[in-house]
Amino acid sequence: MERNRLLATKKVVTFGEIMLRLTTPGFRRFSQTNEFIATYGGSEANVAVSLANFGIPTEFVTRLPDNAVARACMASLRASGLGTEGIVWGGDRLGLYYLECGAAFRNSNVVYDRAGSSFATLRPGMIDWEKIFADAGWFHWSGIAAALSQDGADACLEALEVADRMGLIISCDLNFRKKLWNYGRTAAEVMQPLVQYSDVIFGAEPEYKEILGIQPVGFKATTVADTSFESDLPAFEAFGQKVSALVPRCRKVFLELRNSITSNHNLLAAVLYSDGSLKHTGIYNIEHEVDRVGTGDAFVGGLIYGLISYPDNDQKALEYALAASALKNTIYGDFNLVTVEEVESLMNGNTSGRVSR
Repeated sequence: MERNRLLATKKVVTFGEIMLRLTTPGFRRFSQTNEFIATYGGSEANVAVSLANFGIPTEFVTRLPDNAVARACMASLRASGLGTEGIVWGGDRLGLYYLECGAAFRNSNVVYDRAGSSFATLRPGMIDWEKIFADAGWFHWSGIAAALSQDGADACLEALEVADRMGLIISCDLNFRKKLWNYGRTAAEVMQPLVQYSDVIFGAEPEYKEILGIQPVGFKATTVADTSFESDLPAFEAFGQKVSALVPRCRKVFLELRNSITSNHNLLAAVLYSDGSLKHTGIYNIEHEVDRVGTGDAFVGGLIYGLISYPDNDQKALEYALAASALKNTIYGDFNLVTVEEVESLMNGNTSGRVSR
């Protein structure tokens, strides 16, 4: 993190695919609906929107087709406060994903329709990274961009090499999506060389297993007072040590932990391994989840904000990230539409849900 201490005056750049999200209304199954709710979303765009909401200058880089739907998508990004100068135009279609929201004991289900999208056909050389990074201090990407095609993985490498040469802090969300790795290479063999550029790594335990081969500790808490989390902390510290050994450049290893009691009832916590020691949060008990999609991205957005805003207080940055993620569970859609004041209020223990007048 010593690479750049002036991040408050520099922008964050995120890179990935944004899609049209089509959701069945009212928790209906795909077979029950004849209508969908249309919004936009995608991991790296979700992170960017969080940062923009928190007042961080942020630019989202992607590739879009030159049509009316894509222009409406870009207008939505601009309305969220994002810089869009790095978007390149080309290809034939905007990617889609369909979401069937789960309830109680029925899981949610995602169907992707992104093969052949403008982003999936992105190739190295299409984006002027030196121009985009000229006034940037941080570059964030995720494993989703590398999962879509070999060209996509090569484009990630191109961006990482330029960001590294220009001295940006680089963060990676491992973001393993089993349904996307279809071009003949495993996530581990593609991602392991790419994550070596990371100063900061985010992920859930199963994602670390898929990419780096580290066995999960497991987060088994069922109440906010469950002592099993405390007793597992030495194992999480050993987990962080293993990540650091495999990615020597990485200075901060983050895990967001979730135990899903039902589709709408979850417990959240988080840990950070850095400087040879472990930091951890308490536990949030979310009993009435509204929308789980994007909660990991909300954690990442909150964490990048926290690391920039509290550069000498990793514990506060971690607490901020988890509070931001907890709030996202109450927000419909991919984007975490909350303010710094709302996140800090939750951090300070305001969980009453009373009307603000």
